[in-house]
Formats: sequence, structure tokens, C-alpha cells
Amino acid sequence: MTATADAEAAANELMPLADYLGSVLRRLRALPPLDLDLTQAYGNVLAEDIVAPHSYPAFDQAAIDGYAARWEDISGAGRGGYAPAATAAYGPDRRGGPQPVRLNVVGDLGAASWRPVRLTPGCCFSVAAGAPLPLAADVVVPVEWTDQGMAAVEIFRTPKRGYGVRRAGEELPSGTLLARSGTYVSPALVAVFAATGIGHVVVRPSPRVVIVATGDELVDVGRASQPGQIVDANSHALTAAAAEVGAVAYRIGICDDDPEGLRGLLEDQTLRADLIITTGGTGTGPGDMVRRILSRRDGGRAGPVSFTEVALYPGTSLGFGTVGAEEVPVVCLPGEPGAALIGFEVLARPAIQLLAGAEPFRPSVRAHLLETVRSPVGLREFRPAHVAERRGGGYTVQPLSGGPYTLSGLAEANGLLVLGERVTTATAGSTVDVLLLDRRR
Repeated sequence: MTATADAEAAANELMPLADYLGSVLRRLRALPPLDLDLTQAYGNVLAEDIVAPHSYPAFDQAAIDGYAARWEDISGAGRGGYAPAATAAYGPDRRGGPQPVRLNVVGDLGAASWRPVRLTPGCCFSVAAGAPLPLAADVVVPVEWTDQGMAAVEIFRTPKRGYGVRRAGEELPSGTLLARSGTYVSPALVAVFAATGIGHVVVRPSPRVVIVATGDELVDVGRASQPGQIVDANSHALTAAAAEVGAVAYRIGICDDDPEGLRGLLEDQTLRADLIITTGGTGTGPGDMVRRILSRRDGGRAGPVSFTEVALYPGTSLGFGTVGAEEVPVVCLPGEPGAALIGFEVLARPAIQLLAGAEPFRPSVRAHLLETVRSPVGLREFRPAHVAERRGGGYTVQPLSGGPYTLSGLAEANGLLVLGERVTTATAGSTVDVLLLDRRR
């Protein structure tokens, strides 16, 4: 049997990633909804549809600073004579040629004005943007189109009827569906809710995620590792990744390969966690204590966490289960930093999103591959990549370091090139799938 055939045979024994991910996500449920004050709702996911209880604007108002008037009173401005109402008030113009319209200014209205007022022919009100519109007014003349008079004003140009006016409910009538369940509460949505009279919304709370790095070989950051020592990059990176998704992330740090210590730590963390993520010890080697401890059978029953060999590259060994009386979900990721971050993307991130009531998966695009890449047979590879939009439309994707160098590639990536189990070579010029990373750059 050839080496390729051996690799294919080994890959056939692995669970397809889609099957594994589906089996995990089916065991999770969104967190119970919570009624929050609007000021606390930003970043959470709505648990119900939101309908506008009131119109926005709530009343007819001036959209600009200027003079609120009746359009028929000013329709002749700049067109060779006074408008009919102005002519009646002041007499015919004897000068000839384009002439302004002259109106009496009978009052000033600011945004805080609340008493209803009505226009009469030949009159106008000086108004500020946001001020209630006088009854019968159907146009606001910009200040710069006038002589800015105070007792009387001359208007040199005639705007269209309705210019400078915002009618009640023009933007959002009462009963408008503002946002659907599952929508993230953005700053703009907060403004929309507040403007239509909503002070509380029902959302899914941000999941509380605890991150634990395991292994006797680990040492804290801040010093160079010696033989037999590895600097703990994973707990820091995974805490940042969980926070990026919107979780409330707690980094516990390093836990030694002590069975009782690990069990006790996990039990303690169930009190404040909606999800626990461990990293390291998921393989089948003699030092992989997480797998040995959490999958151990007790009294003929399987352990709380099942470990599965998944057709994923990098990092095939993943674990999922629950711990504690509250059955808090646990995701177990590999110890190699690049594989841990890829494992987070394909397993832990969708789990966090589902708990939050959000769409579990990142958006993806089809992109034009700029460089030929090779991928292990039988494994679904997620390779760091840089995605760019083409001027004529569509996307291009440049592969970055993958495999054993995935960590350095991820530091530059804004996407993940996805190469399926049957793809061993993707040639330059072909079209491939790419997951878009929403990192701030």
C-alpha cells in the first residue's frame, strides 16, 4: 500500500467536520432571555422582534433652520413679482423684474416650543431645526435664501412644497418592525429604539466563557521557554478570541496535569461559566491528561466529555461534553497554538454564537485563488489567507502560512481559505471558499 493510500485509509476513519459540528451544536441551546435597560443592551442579541410603539418623528417638525411658511404665500419668490397673499397684504409691485416675497415674521419657534400655533396668510415663523411645525405650514425656507429679517423677511427663492419639513412618522411609522429576533443591538439600533420610545429590550445575555490552559510543561508569558517548557500563548489568545465574539471571557491561566486539581478547577468554574474551554491534552499520548481524565469511565458510564478524531487540519483531536451538576458545556481544544485557534474558529466560536442566540457561522465568499496550494488528503483544511475585493467585483485570496506555521499566518489573516477533504491541490486561478474574519484593521 502506498503512502497516499495509507493516508486516505487513515482519513476515512475520521469523522467529517460537518457531522461532528452538527452533533455538538444540536446539544446546545441559546441562553434564557433577559430584559435589559436600553443602555445595557448594546452588543447583545435580541430574543424577540421589536416593533415601534410610537412614530418617529413624533410630530411634524422643521428639518432645517429657516422660516416656516405656506407654500402658496411664497410661490412667486424670484419669479417677477410678489406671491398672491403678499400682493394682497402690501399692494402690487411696481418695480418689475424678479422680486422677493415679503412676509411678516410673527414669532420664533425652537425645538422646545410646545404650544400649537397656526399660520395665517402673508405670515411666517422663524424656526430652528427640530421645532414643531406651525399648523398650515408646508415648507421651511432656508435662512440663506432670505434677508434674515426679524420682524419681516424677504424671500428670494421658492423651494418646493414640503422642503425642510419632516412629517410625523415619515421615517418610522408606529408599528414598524425595527429589528428581528437574532439581530445584534448596534449603536444605531439603540438610537432607533430610544427615538421610538423603547426603554427596555429582551436579549440573550453575553455568554460567560472560562478559558483554561493545561499541561505541566506550560509557563507564564514574560520569559523565554527552556527545554521542557512552553510559554502559555493559548489561554491569552483564546480569551481574546472569546471576547472578540462578544463573550464575557475569564482567563484562568495554567492548570497542571493533576487529575484532582483539574476536576476541582472545572467544578469550581461551573458556578460562573456558560461555557468552559480547555486547551491542551486532547491527544492520545501518555501526557495527554485532559483526555484521560475527562473521558474516564466511572461505574460503567462514559466520562462527561467525548473526544473525537475529526477530519480537520490543523488539529484533529477535539472534545465536547458537560461538567458539573449544571451540565455546563466544555470544549476541549488542542495544545498547539495554531491548531487551538483553528479549533476555536470551527467549534468554540459557533458554540458561543449559538448560546448568544446569534447566527453560529461566519460569512463566506467565493474567491479567485492567487497561488497554488496543497492540502492533506482526507482532511478539511482551514488555512490563513488575505482576502481582497477586486475592482470589477468579486474577491481574490492570497494564501498565508498554514500547517505547522498556522499561528504566524493567522496574525496576518483577514480570512480562512477552506480546502475540502477531497482537495489535495488547489491551483492558482481556481475558485475557492473563504471564511471572512471580522477583525478590526
